[in-house]
Amino acid sequence: MMNRDDALLKKTIILVTCTFFLWGMSYGLLDVLNKHFQQAMQLSKADSGWLQTAYFLAYFVIAIPAALFNERFGYKRGLIAGLCFFAAGALLFIPSLLNASFLAFVLSLFVLACGSGFLETTANPYISLLGDENRSERRLNMAQAFCGLGTVVGPLIGGAFFFKLGNSAPSGAQHDMVMQVYVWIAAFVALLALAIARTPMPDVGRYEAIDREEGRPLIRNGRFVFGVLAQFLYVAAQVGIGAFFINYAMESGMRLNAQSAAWLLSLAMMLFMAGRFVGTFAIGRLSAGRLLMLFAFADILLSLVVVAMGGAIAVGALTLMFFFMSIMFPTIFSLAIKGLERQTKRASSILAMSVSGGAVYPYLMGYVSDHYGTSLAYAIPLASFIVIFLYSVYLEKERTAQVVVGSI
Repeated sequence: MMNRDDALLKKTIILVTCTFFLWGMSYGLLDVLNKHFQQAMQLSKADSGWLQTAYFLAYFVIAIPAALFNERFGYKRGLIAGLCFFAAGALLFIPSLLNASFLAFVLSLFVLACGSGFLETTANPYISLLGDENRSERRLNMAQAFCGLGTVVGPLIGGAFFFKLGNSAPSGAQHDMVMQVYVWIAAFVALLALAIARTPMPDVGRYEAIDREEGRPLIRNGRFVFGVLAQFLYVAAQVGIGAFFINYAMESGMRLNAQSAAWLLSLAMMLFMAGRFVGTFAIGRLSAGRLLMLFAFADILLSLVVVAMGGAIAVGALTLMFFFMSIMFPTIFSLAIKGLERQTKRASSILAMSVSGGAVYPYLMGYVSDHYGTSLAYAIPLASFIVIFLYSVYLEKERTAQVVVGSI
């Protein structure tokens, strides 16, 4: 029979996991918004890339304030604060779109993304600390699987509503559909914030009960520093790949329109979600570092196909890349903060800042795409996967050394 503490822990994990779904859905919608504004406002690919730039720049801005807030007020209030930012940004879409101002929309999106960044800075370490440290990678991968579910739902919603009226409809009418979607999202966020506020949540301070001065400084921790670089480049790659997925699919010669390409992006996100469930299962049988190595190597090969080929084969490779990207964020995150104890909140905030990598590739890839073709732009994320592969090799060497030392 489940005791009261176990029931409380289970309820907490469910509510925190809902926030993972929320920011996953927000990210899934972002890639469709990119194409929506290209059509509705006749923006270039480089200019529409400012959506991703603003979204992920917000992570850099909000991460440290969020960590300081969590340090003083705890993870529960951190979740509520993040949800408030998120809802405010969603509601600011209304005046921005009524005035058909792309700049105002980008600023509104920045506010929403601050909420998303606040939630990630809070929820990622919180879910890692809610239980046995040895199972933290599996627990975070499982929670991130529901983030993956959100990235599936996002393109489905965007494909169903953002392009519903077709290219010939006035931009104002097309924007009305976007506003409706985000009003409903704001309502969902408000209900989730209320549920969290009314639920007692466990204090995980006991998992960090060592003196602040103990342990190596973070800057001298190779696993952590290399992890920050790998995370920065991973997020940059994921965001860039998603941002121009619809463009690549439409230019592949398969005669896809924007809505059909959005459905295909949703399929890619389904593979992304499936990969996280598979990864959660596989980590129980392979070391997390070794699994990361295999998935990074697969994405290196698939990236080469996307750059060098065209047509259905290349689109299929691009779609499959999402499956192998799936475990990278939670695995890098949990391995980078593992064993940091009292430094976990500080380290988590720096890792959350590394998500700002998503602000780098969209404009860069958009520029290359506008001038040299979308296929060539996908050579940029290839470099990220090479670095992630090298990080996984580093982790495996470190793990092997620890096993050897432990056996002496």
